[in-house]
Amino acid sequence: MRAVVCRQFGHYRDLMVEGMPSPPLDDGGVRVAVRAAGIGFANLLVVAGKHQNTPELPFVPGTEIAGVVLEVADGVSDVAPGDRVAAGVRHGGFAGEAVAPADNVWPIPDGMDFASATQFPTIYGTGYGCLAWRADLRPGEVLLVHGAAGASGLAAVEIGKALGATVIATAGSAEKLAVARAHGADHAIDYRQDDFRAAVLDLTGGRGADVIYDPVGGEVFTQSLRCIAPEGRIIPMGFAGGEVPQIPANILLVKNITAIGLYWGHYMGWGRQPRTAADVTRLHEAMAQMFAWYGDGTLRPVTHAELDLAEVAAGMDIVAARQVIGKVVLTP
Repeated sequence: MRAVVCRQFGHYRDLMVEGMPSPPLDDGGVRVAVRAAGIGFANLLVVAGKHQNTPELPFVPGTEIAGVVLEVADGVSDVAPGDRVAAGVRHGGFAGEAVAPADNVWPIPDGMDFASATQFPTIYGTGYGCLAWRADLRPGEVLLVHGAAGASGLAAVEIGKALGATVIATAGSAEKLAVARAHGADHAIDYRQDDFRAAVLDLTGGRGADVIYDPVGGEVFTQSLRCIAPEGRIIPMGFAGGEVPQIPANILLVKNITAIGLYWGHYMGWGRQPRTAADVTRLHEAMAQMFAWYGDGTLRPVTHAELDLAEVAAGMDIVAARQVIGKVVLTP
């Protein structure tokens, strides 16, 4: 099979497409013929050796895939050869075949294309975990979503609306803001043109946002702390801006706010601590809810581009430049 291989940590332009044997089928595993694999900012960090989920060299990057089941291990009964599925893998997704734990494999709804399906194992899952589980976002609350035109941001916009929130989206161009509005944002702010802190306070009558979903970090996070409502919750769920912010405890204190962490990889079984049976149950309940929302049109994944494996560097260029609207996927 063809696969993208990382042989040394560094720049993603050093990645090579090579021929290699299919991965062995593990106990409890599902072999998937990969039809689409999502590229995200985390992939850039993994290749650079700067991510908590970084395997030993050499390795095949890629954690979010969709395709067709080829083979299942003994005892696996939830999926069968021929099923169309989405799956999450710790690594190995940028290849013609990948093996995923059965607990991380889900049959996808009829009519869902493979490119869209790649967004559910991690992108939509992270958004759901952050907003429904950790922040306990409630109907009528105000949700501020940064980076709202990327796959992660659009997922948060849609899930926020599904949970009954008023959604304020920020992005860096009129085109991106239009996409965020089309996916449910009630208000949209161009952070390159306007002071989003002032705009959020104005839109909320000076109160601020109840929940802030921040995949950007850096100064965006710092300014977000200054437009959060009393007893608000802020989620630093990524650092696409390149700078990991430091959280001033005095602001948490005087504003009665909570900073919330979520590492979705724990629920996928990629963390240092083993996941529990209860974690797996919650994971599958969340996926069932999100597939139901897809079925009724609440969730509408956007694909920015579909590229061949050999174009992996071009795909990562788009992500690194923050040009992406929706998701860039590779098609082995």
